[in-house]
Amino acid sequence: MGKLEAIEVEFNENKVVYTPGESISGKVTVKLNQPIQCKAIKVSCNGFCGITTKINDTAWTTEEQYFNNTISVADKGTLKQGDHQFPFKFLIPASSPTSFEGSYGKIIYRVRAFIETPRFAKDYSTEKPFYLLSLLNLNELPDIWGPSTSEVTQQFTYMLLKTGTIVLKAETDMKGYTPGQIIKVSAYIHNQSSKSTGHIAASLVQRVTYETKKPTHDLKSIVEAEGGGVKSGREVKWEEQIIVPALPQSSLNGCELIKIEYYVKVSLKSPDVSLTLPIHIGNVSLDKKRCHSKKEIPPSKKELVAPEAEAEPSASSSMNTPAAQPGPRPAPRPTPRSRMSSHSFPSAPPTEYHHGAEGGNLMNADFPNKRQSQAVSPHAFSYAPGLFFPQNQPPNASAPAPSEPSSRGSTGATAPYPSGNGAHPMAAPLSHPPPDYGTSTYPQEAPPSYRESCNT
Repeated sequence: MGKLEAIEVEFNENKVVYTPGESISGKVTVKLNQPIQCKAIKVSCNGFCGITTKINDTAWTTEEQYFNNTISVADKGTLKQGDHQFPFKFLIPASSPTSFEGSYGKIIYRVRAFIETPRFAKDYSTEKPFYLLSLLNLNELPDIWGPSTSEVTQQFTYMLLKTGTIVLKAETDMKGYTPGQIIKVSAYIHNQSSKSTGHIAASLVQRVTYETKKPTHDLKSIVEAEGGGVKSGREVKWEEQIIVPALPQSSLNGCELIKIEYYVKVSLKSPDVSLTLPIHIGNVSLDKKRCHSKKEIPPSKKELVAPEAEAEPSASSSMNTPAAQPGPRPAPRPTPRSRMSSHSFPSAPPTEYHHGAEGGNLMNADFPNKRQSQAVSPHAFSYAPGLFFPQNQPPNASAPAPSEPSSRGSTGATAPYPSGNGAHPMAAPLSHPPPDYGTSTYPQEAPPSYRESCNT
């Protein structure tokens, strides 16, 4: 048995989740079997981000420091046998980003305690991690209101000589979601060929970019839902629902090395046609009452042109001056650039729209769902040990009573922060019950106006 029995770091009230700008306090406990000589006992609190080019490697190629504070809780002297406690307190900077753990990088926060001993003696140290959560309020993001829409028209060749066209349009009901909410996906498929397509699928995709010398992109399919195919010459509308599991938020404000994006990918198999619908994942859900006040009024198409002053030529000048030659035609005006959001997202590739692509007859085709529940990838979560935030609900909203999990449509997400009883005190039930996929009606004929039906 050595001189030191234990050295531990404890946080007040066993708290492990903090917010930027909050103070963190606790104590260091030292248990000694024999007296030891020490130069000092110090406690440090630090936070940093480290990224690498190798999966699950901790030999960081690039680091970013957020803070590193050290205090001395005991000076040089002799520590007697028995138990000793040393309190500490630190202030967490308000600019610190949310904790994150991914395949190629981490944002780590920890408190370390170490005993410095005289020369040639053994030093003792320990550390304990904690986690930061900076809430992302979806209502404060620009261009967040309304659905996320995209469309693509693609021609393909089959049986060597034959060609066909597929028109695929899709949208989500909103652009921002919180864990536990439901993404309503609507897709319109027009098969303008004599060949039936493969199945249609919708998936929630997470894209994490690590800003190394050569950026590393980590793509993960979080949730997938699959439907049937579309027969030749048919025009079909497909609707699906995806439950958002516990995921890290879209924005890591304060971190320059890691970028997180989410989008819903809608795709057809055989031929391969796909598009993406960018969305945000946050902690404070959208307040739909503010939607109408935030909508922008489209600018008028009319352009105001200043009237030109007409000069009357004098009689003498009209007699002595030959007829004026017409001047050169003005150069064509350049096409104005489209306004882009300051946040960049994956989007569908540019496609050429073919006139008459929406022609054809509406037919009620047999369009069953091949998979009637969403599947969650077991390796989809990149976060400090499947977190569910109670802040998902709007202010003053009452939480629903816990209910038994449904066997259909379950995401299988678990809380990411460890707890002794199997459930963290921050965990909360889903804000919406899972959809009953068994009662979904498929197919549905495309209405005369696809846009209007989706927006309502």
